[in-house]
Amino acid sequence: MTADAWIRRFVPAPDAPTRLVCLPHAGGAASYFLGFAKALSPGVDVIAVQYPGRQDRRMDPFVETVPAMADAVMVALRPWLDRPVTLFGHSMGATIGFELAQRMEKAGAGPAALFASARRAPSQRVDDATYKLPDKALIAEVKRLGGAGSQLLDDPDIQEMVLPAIRNDYRAIETYTNTTEAKVACPIYALVGDKDPKVTAAQAQAWSVHTTGKFDLHTYPGDHFYIDTNTPAILRQITAHLAEIRP
Repeated sequence: MTADAWIRRFVPAPDAPTRLVCLPHAGGAASYFLGFAKALSPGVDVIAVQYPGRQDRRMDPFVETVPAMADAVMVALRPWLDRPVTLFGHSMGATIGFELAQRMEKAGAGPAALFASARRAPSQRVDDATYKLPDKALIAEVKRLGGAGSQLLDDPDIQEMVLPAIRNDYRAIETYTNTTEAKVACPIYALVGDKDPKVTAAQAQAWSVHTTGKFDLHTYPGDHFYIDTNTPAILRQITAHLAEIRP
């Protein structure tokens, strides 16, 4: 796997003073953040991470744990740390972003902030076992969470293509553990939908114990994929943060 295989830069903004690194949800792909890239360019250089085992990386072997995924993303991201970097992770991507932020800080290239979207704090352990469900039940759970394109899972051919990645990612995130002692120095901005069936406001608020820096919780109307119906407001929040860190 080359570093280039991991990074998607849909709308290059080479002169932008800051960079936003987007990390998708379980079963998701870099293309989920195409709208972010289009909206923020040319003022922000947006790149999105493409996990193995999906879309054009369907034949690449899965990464089976969150820490291993963060290790791999850290290697791929090194060439992109030439300007201030902010991380935006949705659902599983938020936890990977937290692990990635720790690695970046250890390397002396810490992120300007972590936006942790639709994910309970790392210390909020819940005994989920969605990844153990039979295929039909797993697909039903994914469809229950909604999100753009979830209706495509009615197609058996698409199910066959995406189910292995979904199951792998659910296994990775549901077997991940951490404690309140795990912290980063960068600010954490937790975002959650007020009707998210997977994350309560209290579980999102618990991100506050994982940073020694600033913390804010923002609640938006919507479910687990509240991003789909609140994109302009979320982009305004991101843009306000990025304006504060322009070199």
